[in-house]
Amino acid sequence: MMIGAVFFDLYGTLVGFSPSRFEIQSTACADFDISVTPEGILRGYRLADAFMAEQNRVRPLRSLSDAEREAFFAKYEQRVLKGAGAEVTVERAGEVWRRVRQVPYGMALFDDVAPTLETLRSRGLMLGVVSNMNRASAEILADFGLVGLVDFAVTSIEVQSEKPHAPIFLEALRRANARPGETVHVGDQLESDVEGARSVGITPVLLDRDGNHPGVTHCHRIETLPELPALLESLASEGKS
Repeated sequence: MMIGAVFFDLYGTLVGFSPSRFEIQSTACADFDISVTPEGILRGYRLADAFMAEQNRVRPLRSLSDAEREAFFAKYEQRVLKGAGAEVTVERAGEVWRRVRQVPYGMALFDDVAPTLETLRSRGLMLGVVSNMNRASAEILADFGLVGLVDFAVTSIEVQSEKPHAPIFLEALRRANARPGETVHVGDQLESDVEGARSVGITPVLLDRDGNHPGVTHCHRIETLPELPALLESLASEGKS
């Protein structure tokens, strides 16, 4: 395939929590005498993020009332804790989630992001961010230091559509002036990113930083972003053969 554009999910793909999700969760859980491990928290977020993807598919988080959003995140946290081996009521999970929100944290680019994006830009590729974050694209580009590293961003609040639904991907294609068959989307979620991109004809690449999906074979899979340039070269070579 000839590749002219590459899109990226934001959270879990380009940016992550600082301190880590494990550190945030363990700080909050300690107040409730709940013990967690890094591996358990990874399993828990796999369950919770799948739950969030399903919620966004059926009824986006941005459309929920404050009370509905609070109830959703209680169930979200319940899944985080379940994956970590702690079975708690949804009421207790809600209490833990409120404590999680009190732990100071930030979000920052993963160390491998800027060098990889610079490599791809040097090849003349159009680069974009496609995110379900309910913030303006200009804000996320500025806040995460992506100005000059990507060409544009599309967010769900601007398009009024979340991944895995087609409109947000179609808007990204429009802004990139790219055709689906010449575009790759990189993300960490099987439904939101992989299935969403595939549904509009974009080639998906799963970035599995946490090793949550070792057995995935129905799409291209990488574990670090620096693996992407070589994968794109391979895809381009296949298209020429």
